[in-house]
Amino acid sequence: MKENIIEYGLKKKGAVPTHPFGLDSLVIKVEGKMFALIFENIANQMIINLKCDPVIAANLREQYDNVRPGYHMNKKHWNSVTLDGSVPEQDIFYMIDHSYDLVVKKLPKSIRESIQNPS
Repeated sequence: MKENIIEYGLKKKGAVPTHPFGLDSLVIKVEGKMFALIFENIANQMIINLKCDPVIAANLREQYDNVRPGYHMNKKHWNSVTLDGSVPEQDIFYMIDHSYDLVVKKLPKSIRESIQNPS
C-alpha cells in the first residue's frame, strides 16, 4: 500500500521527493511546497500527513478512526492517515489529490499555469 501511495503522489505534475527530516521520512513537494509527508511513527505504523480543507478534514476524521488531526502539523488544515489498510487506497488517493490541489491553488498564477499546462 505504501509504495502505491508514494508512486501516486510522485505522479502529480511537478511533484518532487525530498528528505528534509532525514531518510526515514519522505516529503513530496510541488514548487517547494509540501503536500504530503510519509513517515513511520513510534508505534512503527506508516503515516501520511495531507493538507485538507478544514470542513472536509473534520468529515474524514468522523468517517475513519485512522484519520486524525495532523501529527506535528496545523491540526485544522492537516490530517494524518494511518496506512494500515483501514482507509481504502482510493480514498487516500482522493486525499492526495485534494492536498495537491490546495497547495497548487495557492501558488502564483504564472507558476500554477506552468504546472497545469507544461509546454
